[in-house]
Amino acid sequence: MEKVRVRFAPSPTGPLHLGGVRTALYDYLFAKNQGGEFVLRIEDTDTARYVEGAEEYIEEALEWCGIIPDESPKKGGKFAPYRQSERRDIYDKYTEQILKTDYAYIAFDTAEELDAIRAEYEAKGDVFSYDNKTRNRLRNSLALSEEEVQQLLDAKTPYVVRFKMPVDRTLGLVDIIRGNSAVNTDTLDDKVLVKNDGMPTYHFANIIDDHEMEISHVIRGEEWLPSLGLHTLLYEAMGWEAPQFAHLSLILKPDISTLINKENIDSITKSFTEEFVAKNNQFSFDESATIIKSLFSEVKSPRFKSMLNENDKDNEITASVKQFLKKGLSGKLSKRDGDKFGFPVFPLNFTDPKTGNVSKGYRESGYLPEAFINMISLLGWSPADDKENLTLEEMIKEFDLHKVHKAGARFSKEKSESLNHYYIQLKSNEELLNILKNSDLSLNMDDEKLLKIIHLMKERATFPKDIYENGKFFFEAPTSYDEKASKKAWNDETSNLLTEFAENLNSIDDFVSENIKQNLHDFAENKGLGMGKVMMPLRLALVGELKGPDVPDILELIGKEESVARISNAVNNFK
Repeated sequence: MEKVRVRFAPSPTGPLHLGGVRTALYDYLFAKNQGGEFVLRIEDTDTARYVEGAEEYIEEALEWCGIIPDESPKKGGKFAPYRQSERRDIYDKYTEQILKTDYAYIAFDTAEELDAIRAEYEAKGDVFSYDNKTRNRLRNSLALSEEEVQQLLDAKTPYVVRFKMPVDRTLGLVDIIRGNSAVNTDTLDDKVLVKNDGMPTYHFANIIDDHEMEISHVIRGEEWLPSLGLHTLLYEAMGWEAPQFAHLSLILKPDISTLINKENIDSITKSFTEEFVAKNNQFSFDESATIIKSLFSEVKSPRFKSMLNENDKDNEITASVKQFLKKGLSGKLSKRDGDKFGFPVFPLNFTDPKTGNVSKGYRESGYLPEAFINMISLLGWSPADDKENLTLEEMIKEFDLHKVHKAGARFSKEKSESLNHYYIQLKSNEELLNILKNSDLSLNMDDEKLLKIIHLMKERATFPKDIYENGKFFFEAPTSYDEKASKKAWNDETSNLLTEFAENLNSIDDFVSENIKQNLHDFAENKGLGMGKVMMPLRLALVGELKGPDVPDILELIGKEESVARISNAVNNFK
């Protein structure tokens, strides 16, 4: 059996989308499950779209996820170099080789000439394609004489190398995930293999690199399915055995009904309206926003989808809005979806080097890497028994490409948060303390107390920062008191009661939760009161709301002096 070797081959044209991370993860899981090797290769031949820092971002993102390559530009390996820009001499050799076959030719058509031809076709209502039906009428080595071709070459006329698509051949295509299919070559065009600067396009370079690096399986997104016929023929043209292919389904936009609520409907409406008006500047922002918000207010209703499909021919703006929303709420998950709905679509923060704009990452949003890779692993794959919580080691053991779904996988913000909560609970208090201390939170307390706070607060935490946010009263006194809670907990006698209790606190020498609890019990009993009559207003004085862990724990952690001060502040507030 041949050794399994897979590659993840991103282009450094921007941050790594979570769909790209999923491809890398599935590559990694498959390789490790099969005892194989995982290669990171950087496909940087598109110099026009190259983004500075993108390659380093890709490497850091994979490292954070625990997806560690066996070979890469940074790590090296026996098939180095692993950047396409450094493999020019290899590509030149194979360009010469394919031009000696009947599968390629050189074309001298300029961009202007091709644009003019396209315009002619469009004027007739047709679409131009450079293919086996048109190539013999164009300026290339198939249509020109050998003498004309040589004259152009001698004159150093720029040219590209195109693939010569066979005429009327039915290709049988095999995909591990999608099964068998077929395509007729007459439906495929003559793709450019080598650009006029001598650099190969993606189609040719990745075929060469996969062959040179002995890649056994190519796992990639379904957007590359239309290229499978060409790639199969390129292997045939070069006389090489093709790897096995597996095309992953799209990651789909989340269900909008799970995202919109009373708190965010205005901000989401604003984001959608800005995009709509940018594309339809004949409509006013305010009128567009009113229509969009009215539709979003029905998003949880069974009527919502039918409302978008209702005919509004007599109202141009409403009809346009509905068409825009139908398109914008379906299909592939995009960066803009994260911006609009307030969740990240990249593993790490990414700062655009040109604009300075920062795209939020999962790491900086408080997600643990274990939760992130667990979440993306389930976007298109079902482990045994529909198990949802898996470590990387468990994923490796269970992963099977044949269990990867053909249908698109819908992203769920709710599921990602649920998984993060799960992994937060598995962290030790010491691990969470380390995470919090490495954040930008102001933790003005010693480690011993912080560990106790983490123990008390982590059960309800979805993100590490929730421990601080939900327990802010440990770090700072309340400046206001919840109105509804105040009416429930405070009456005319409460101020005197808590003033007396504050004096009573001074009698506790060892100010720890157990002693405080006993003191509270004795105080209430001596007053002939139920514990709630003391606990509720005391909690309000300490926290500002009727929430938080046991009152004795709060008192211990903020200390005797601070406890007395907070009670005094509350008493003065309710005078």
